[in-house]
Amino acid sequence: MSKSVARLKSMKKLAEKIDHSSTLRTNIPAGMAAAGPPLGPMLGQRNINIAAFCKDFNEKTSNIKQGIPLPTRVRVNADRSYQLVINQPPASYFLKQAAGVNRGAMEPVKETCGKITLKHLYEIAKIKSQDAALDWKPLKEICTMLIATARTCGIEVVKELDAKDYEEFLNERKSIVEEQKRLLQEKREAKMLRTA
Repeated sequence: MSKSVARLKSMKKLAEKIDHSSTLRTNIPAGMAAAGPPLGPMLGQRNINIAAFCKDFNEKTSNIKQGIPLPTRVRVNADRSYQLVINQPPASYFLKQAAGVNRGAMEPVKETCGKITLKHLYEIAKIKSQDAALDWKPLKEICTMLIATARTCGIEVVKELDAKDYEEFLNERKSIVEEQKRLLQEKREAKMLRTA
């Protein structure tokens, strides 16, 4: 009987050592963490002091341009404390910034929304290599990953880019984007009429 009791106690100690903490993975705009949805409810579910978290996050990101999306990982401990890991902005953000576009292509296989040079790609890869998840990857693999991401956004990677030609391309692209927005709005309105 005493052996089984001792065994139960040792099993109980093992069970107490299991980490039941949760990890929150989300993108939060730099300097704009607020208690409202969607961030507030996510933090509340994990019993994190929302006001303290928002203050902490905004202080840590005060040196970054406000509104830039930052992939954030929050590991919650049993005592309601947390570890905050803030990564570099997503690759798609950097690629769109380098291409000078606000949004990716609606149909990336059929259309090109922007272009970047290999130099742009290399500079973005150097920045992304600072992320903990990509810390161990060689720069060549990060560049390959970025080329794939650019392709899914509809951004073409070229060796050289002429400024005048690219400006003409972007001006043509504006009219295409406006037409796409108009078609989307018509579809939304038609859907609302069907459901009304």
